[in-house]
Amino acid sequence: MAVADLAVREMAKDLNSSSGRWVKPIQVSVGLEGYRRLVDIEEVRAYLAKENGLAIVSTTQVDGRVLSSVVNCGVIDHPITNVPCVAFVSAGGAARLGHVRRGSRATIAIRRDWTWRSVTGPADLIGPGDLPDGIDADALRFLLREVFQAASGTHDDFEEYDRVMANEGRVAVFVVPERILGNY
Repeated sequence: MAVADLAVREMAKDLNSSSGRWVKPIQVSVGLEGYRRLVDIEEVRAYLAKENGLAIVSTTQVDGRVLSSVVNCGVIDHPITNVPCVAFVSAGGAARLGHVRRGSRATIAIRRDWTWRSVTGPADLIGPGDLPDGIDADALRFLLREVFQAASGTHDDFEEYDRVMANEGRVAVFVVPERILGNY
């Protein structure tokens, strides 16, 4: 049963119990009609390059609620798999990191004028507490710079940037594209 169907049935159940009358649930169909699946992530890379890399990232909390926040992101090859991903740098204490560690998928939504793209998939974390084999602290420093630059970031003093990233425990987040949607 679709999530929308469940929500409608729950609303109808609440109405039934509060008014004492039977309310017939309506059927709601939620699909992907009107949206086009993109062939590859290169279109998303070009779309992000039209402006700054501002986007909204959403993850799922333990209780099922969605947590969304604004990030700067860009498309970059995953440092382990070489698969192009949407990536961003996150504060080390951000709640979304806990959601990802628990297994939450991530969705990145990008808007430019009246068009949008979204990329959904599992996310990989690479940071001080999430260092995979082959990536040490020095490699992480350059990886955080690379993600920052892919997200349209510029900095006059990368040594200062590196210090701030290390002090804040910043983490690179790579969203592996399983589903890419948009309107045109």
